[in-house]
Parts: sequence; structure tokens; C-alpha cells
Amino acid sequence: MTSTSTSRRARTPRRGVSRVRVALAATALAGLGCATLAAVPATAAGEPLTIQYRQSSAGSDQAEPWFKAVNTGSASVSLAQVKIRYYFKADSGASYTYACSWAVKGCANITGTFGTLANPTATADRYLEIGFTAGAGSLAPGADTGDMQLRFYRSNWQALNQADDYSFGSGQTSYANWSKVTATVGGTQVWGTAPTGNDPGTDPTDPTDPPADGPRLFDDFNYTSYSDPAIGTHGWNVRSNSGGPGVPGASWPAENVTFAKEGTNSIMNLETSTAGTAESTEQSEVLTKATKFRNGTYAARVRFADAPKSGPDGDHLVSTFFTINDLKAPMADDYAEYDFEYLPNGGWGEPSNILYTTSWETYRPDPWEAVNQHSESRTSYAGWHDLVLTIDNTAIVYYIDGVEFGRHDSRYLPERPMSINFNQWLIDLAGQTSTTPRAYDQKVDWMLHVKDQVLTPAQVTAEIAAYRAAGKTFEDTVPAA
Repeated sequence: MTSTSTSRRARTPRRGVSRVRVALAATALAGLGCATLAAVPATAAGEPLTIQYRQSSAGSDQAEPWFKAVNTGSASVSLAQVKIRYYFKADSGASYTYACSWAVKGCANITGTFGTLANPTATADRYLEIGFTAGAGSLAPGADTGDMQLRFYRSNWQALNQADDYSFGSGQTSYANWSKVTATVGGTQVWGTAPTGNDPGTDPTDPTDPPADGPRLFDDFNYTSYSDPAIGTHGWNVRSNSGGPGVPGASWPAENVTFAKEGTNSIMNLETSTAGTAESTEQSEVLTKATKFRNGTYAARVRFADAPKSGPDGDHLVSTFFTINDLKAPMADDYAEYDFEYLPNGGWGEPSNILYTTSWETYRPDPWEAVNQHSESRTSYAGWHDLVLTIDNTAIVYYIDGVEFGRHDSRYLPERPMSINFNQWLIDLAGQTSTTPRAYDQKVDWMLHVKDQVLTPAQVTAEIAAYRAAGKTFEDTVPAA
């Protein structure tokens, strides 16, 4: 359910990003590719789930791999525990967009994300992982999902080559068991054969050994209030000054940033509220005082919400985790910004929830011009998520909950250090015109930056577990820029 594209022009103010093939944008999910051959035996012993496949397009404009998942076991299977991987060989320099055209279970209940294989083969170096939300329900014994009519295309709509893709079957024009896709249930592989050395669940690029020691910033946000002196001592600034982004004339009250315990964890909360006027609109932001962060790993556990905690829903809200430095002049080439941005009610021309990851080279505010690359996913991200961004000298990679979400190329690497930021704000007041007060929350559990080291999501998890096991709530050994 992600797509990736490069933009030189956006239609929207400041944080807008270009849209690729807007006519297709309302569909949900991200891309894949394909290869040939082999049907799994229908009586494969002990496998509770069988994947059936057919291709609906053998052309070069887009690929259309369609699936059914069949419960061949004796117990019900929760689809939220099911992952299906389709393996392909990426065309040189290509990024892909995935879409769900139609599904019995509903496209909104099907997710799709790209991943990169640890051990590339002649017919596969990427995969698309299909998943399901809780809304997809369960499969009773003998039941199947019905059609999942999926497709993918190159984000720039150049021709793609399916002939060298591992999971593509050129002659598979009706549904049948297909061993060249894999399925896991609860992380355990139950179906199919992956390209050699790439079994799902045992990916050697996802080690759990912690990385070598190095400069890092970790914060568990164990504070009493926005005025706790430790916040400033630890290098954070709770914003109170006016200005953008967001609704012109809105304020940024520091008291909208609060701290509380949820179970044993300390949680930071950013509240945004409005009664439908600029004067009543209050936004929130927390950022590092220092701009000393550049290459390495950035991670945070963030809870997004689809609905307000009070009042009517519908505002064009943006909830974020990002890094940024200052734009010294319009189109200055040393600007840098890397965003996770969740819009639960749409905005920037989008009609409903969408999550962006965007890597910025530069922009000009007036007249608007932008140079950036973004990935997007049109589905709900309500709830807690582990967000990981890695930057080295070759690429910028975004992960959500351990799965690669977007990979952006070296044209967008940072040239100067940046700050680390969380904020929540309103694009405009057009999404909900009521004057009834309403308020939205964005929660943050922890954040981590490791300088000049690329950590896998599993290594990030191990780092956080180690800090909490040691009872350590803060550390900053990152030197000044």
C-alpha cells in the first residue's frame, strides 16, 4: 500500500507532495513484480493455509497478481496474523506503486509494503508483503478470502519487465495453488518456497544482536510536565512561538504537551485542538534545541489516532515524526528534511487517511516548487507504530513496524546536520467547519538516534529493551555538530 515518486512540483503549501497518477490514488496499497512456474500440491501435509494465484496482466504497463488465501486446516485463522509475499526482480532504478483494485474482504482491509531481499537471486531482489487489518476477520476451516485483485506499476509509469520475476506465472490465467509465493501465520511460514536463502521469518538482514557502541540519543520521555527543567537540560524545546506550519494565526501553547504513565511506560502527548477558527486553533511541537543529527538511525514509537478524543471528526490533521534543518534561501541545495506524516482525515487533495514518508532536497515557498521523493500508504494507521528511518551514504530507508515502507535514493541525502522533531497541526479548517470544540492527541513512547550506524528495526527493538531493562530513561552522547 505504499507508492514512491519523485516530485519537482507540488500543488499544495509547504508540506504538500506531488501525486503520481492521481486518478489511481484513491486505491489502497504499494507495488510488486513477478516470475514463473510451479503449483504447490493441494494436499501439502500440515499446512493450514494455501495461496492461490492468477495473473490478470502479462503486459508491460502494469502487473496484476491476484490472490486467494484458503484455510486448509481444521481451525479458524485470523487474517491479521497472515502475511503473503510475492517476489520479483526490480527494474534498474525503479520504484513501484501498489494498488488494490477490488477485494471481497475490502481493499481497506488489505495492506501492502515493499521489502528488499537479503540474498538477491537472478529472479528476485524485492518482495511485496500483503497483510490484513483486523477488519478482514478470520477464515473458518475450508473458507477462502475470495478475490484479491491487486496490481502494481512503476511509479513513473515506464515499462516494466515481468518475465524475470520469481513469482510471476505467465500461463497462470485462472486460480490455482502457487508455490512461488509464501505465506506466514503469526510469523511462522506455512506455505510456498521463497527464493533461495530468503525464507520469511528468518531474514538475515534482521539480526537481533545489538550494534556496536556509538554516539546516541535515547529518551523515554519520563517528565512531569512541559515545564519540567529536565526537558531543557536534556536538549528539548517545547514550542510556544507562533508561525507555520498549519493554520495561519494558530498558536502553539507549550501546555498542550503533557506527560503521563501508561502502564509502566512514560508517554509524551501532543494535543491539537480547534473550534473552527484560526484564533481557537492550538497546535503542538517538541524539537531538539541542537541541529547535530545527520547520518545514522532515527526511531520512535508513536501512536496515531483516526478520531478526536472529543468533539466532531474530520479536520485535516497532520501527525509527525521528522528531522529537518533550515532553508537558507529558496531552492537552497543544502536543505534537508525527512518526514513521517500521517493524515487521518486526508488533506492536500487526499479524501481520506494516508501516511507519507518524504525525503526533501529543497523547496521554494512562493511560487511553490519542491524537489522531494515520497512514499505513501492509503490505509488507517491508528494505533501504536514503531517508526524507523536510516540514512547512510547510499540511501534513505523508512520502516513501519519492522517492514520497509519506502526507499529513497542518494540525491536526497543530507548535507548539513538536522534537528529531531515531533509535531501535530492542522493543514486548514476546511475538513470540518463546525464551531464545536474538538481535540486530537498524538502520543510518543520513546525515541532513539544512533549516529552513523544503520540499525535494523530488530536492533532498534533490542536497544530499547536494553535501556528499559537497565532502568535508563535518557542518554545523549551525540557530539555537537
